[in-house]
Order: sequence, then structure tokens, then C-alpha cells
Amino acid sequence: MRIGIIGAGHIGSTLARHFASIGYEVAIANSRGPDTLAGLVTDIGGPIRAVTAEEAARVGEAVVVSIPYGRYRELPTEPLRGKVVIDTCNYYPERDGNDPELDADATTSSERIQAHTGANLVKAFNAIYWENLRDHARPQGAADRVAIPLSGNDEEAKAAVAGLIRDIGFDPVDAGHLGEGGRKHQPGSRVYATEMTSAETSALLSVA
Repeated sequence: MRIGIIGAGHIGSTLARHFASIGYEVAIANSRGPDTLAGLVTDIGGPIRAVTAEEAARVGEAVVVSIPYGRYRELPTEPLRGKVVIDTCNYYPERDGNDPELDADATTSSERIQAHTGANLVKAFNAIYWENLRDHARPQGAADRVAIPLSGNDEEAKAAVAGLIRDIGFDPVDAGHLGEGGRKHQPGSRVYATEMTSAETSALLSVA
């Protein structure tokens, strides 16, 4: 599978490292241009290249969006429409500016990004510290394998993202649809920024 990644911060670059290490072709982009990613690409090695955000959106069969939520309107929309998009973003008012509808819980950041892009959006990798994502991958069946909650409205898209989560050493846990489920693993939720097994995460999500 070809993976596009828009955003080369902690989460984006960590996912790029995981995906490239198991042989996925990775096209990674940031807001400053491909030349500024030369060091990262060399450090990761393998099937990875630096591209523009537009190209990452076009070439990826699945595309990771890992940018500050407040900049989601800068995403290229046409190449993302109908595509599996993995949204790792979180809304932080102190960084992104206040959004009255999000502050009132009338919608979620993921629903906003989905409406903007027209993608088959799956929220995932937003509730884990990047260091834990980097360091705590485990083989399938390991007792201490960490869960990654995900939510989305398209079952096929969720299944594809769940497969990617398993591939890089974590256990996917379906939190439900994008709105209801996404609220269960956004900042302030009981599973946000925790390290738990799939059974522990499922138990908390079921009562959220």
C-alpha cells in the first residue's frame, strides 16, 4: 500500500517510520516544502520520499493527516475526496483559536475535516503520546500490546485503518461512528493519552 502523510511532526514522522519499516511506500509532506524533509527521509530510510502536500494526497491509497487542527482548511480537497483519510488531529483552543461550535460540543474536529475534504475519514492515533507510538509497538498476541481507538462512518475505511494499526504493532478498538465515537477518544476523554490493552480500552469506551 502507498501511504501519504501530510504533516511531519511527532505523530506524522513516527507513523512514517513505522510504515516504511514494514515496506509500505510512504510519501510525506510538510508545510515548508520537500527539501526541508531531506534529513528525516535519510534518517528513516527505506521506501519513503518527501513530496508536496498535494502529491501526498494524490499518491496515497490511504492518507494520514497530522497537522494542527486550526490549519485543516489548507488541506488539498480534490485529491482526498472519497479516499481513506486517517485523522490524527485534536482541537486545542489555546493553539487553534476558539471554535464556538466545538466549544459547545455541537460537532467534532473530525466531522469538520471530513466535511471539508469529502474523505472517508477515520479518526485514529490522536489519543496516544507520540513517544508511546514510537516505542511501544508489540507483536500480535503480546499481553502488553497497546490499544489504538478509532472511529469513523465508513466500515470499509475503518477496516483498512484497523489493518494498518495491527501491522505496526498495536491493537485497534472500534469506538463507533465519527461523531459519537470520536468524542470518546478526543482530548478530555477517559482513554485520551492513556496506555491500555484492547480489553481495558473497550471497557472504558463502552461506558463513555
